[in-house]
Amino acid sequence: MLEASVLITVMCGFFGIIFKKNLVMKIVSMDVMSTGVIAYYVLIASHHGQLTPIVSYVKSSVDSSVASDVISSASDASMSSLSYADPVPQAVILTAIVIGFSIQALMLVGVMKLSRDHPTLDCREIELRQTP
Repeated sequence: MLEASVLITVMCGFFGIIFKKNLVMKIVSMDVMSTGVIAYYVLIASHHGQLTPIVSYVKSSVDSSVASDVISSASDASMSSLSYADPVPQAVILTAIVIGFSIQALMLVGVMKLSRDHPTLDCREIELRQTP
């Protein structure tokens, strides 16, 4: 069911890019489609029963060399039986979100500059005026 809703989101964005003639609506449709793609990758990467890849240790007043030995022996025994999620896909998704936001901002600036020259945001009218 969740896969179907993600697919519907991507398809709504895709058809919005194709059928909408307003440039701002095309940008919004691209954002909807990229949100659906990111949601799809998050859906693929989510596995039940895995822990977050954040491991923290509580420091005590024990000598640092003794504490490192205790931590290494504890990590050998208990860490091997736990299943941790891979942090790389999470970092890639965060990077994709930031890049998508910056591209959307640049497209909006381009549309603002284009709207100064042309009083409309309809791509058909802009193409007709630019055609020699």
